[in-house]
Amino acid sequence: MGYWGYFVVGRGERPLAELDALAGAAGGLTLRTSAPGGWQVWEYPGGEGDVGNMNDLARETGAPALFGYVMDSDCVVVEAASPESGAWTTCLARAAMAGYLDGQREGLTVDDYFLEPADAAERAVFWAEEAGHTVSAGELTDVLTADPDPLAENLFFRLLGRLGVVPE
Repeated sequence: MGYWGYFVVGRGERPLAELDALAGAAGGLTLRTSAPGGWQVWEYPGGEGDVGNMNDLARETGAPALFGYVMDSDCVVVEAASPESGAWTTCLARAAMAGYLDGQREGLTVDDYFLEPADAAERAVFWAEEAGHTVSAGELTDVLTADPDPLAENLFFRLLGRLGVVPE
């Protein structure tokens, strides 16, 4: 059995776990890594409970925020928000995600739930720009279309690297 849980990414002077936007998960959050510019990556293992709202986190910090929900190390739901460019949702390891969605709602596909890779890459470029980084849509698309190698968490951290949040 693989990993199930959330990664919460944001930028702030205070630890993100102390913020009101993540109050429901504060006791279960562990700092995974921090990076230059005040970036923090927190982990919330398991799929139970209220992690918080990334829109609220972006509003409270005044900076872009991103959640990654890892499903059995097979795929990742990525939710992002920033104060100026708004919210967007996509996934990593689309084929595996399609398997999880299969049979959930008749007739709906992974493309009905998540932005397609090219569209997600475009939104991610704006997200990164708002964070003060210049990134390549092509390099983001490469991650958004990749298969897990072998863990979907690796794709998530590769995405964070391409966004300029953590060193690759």
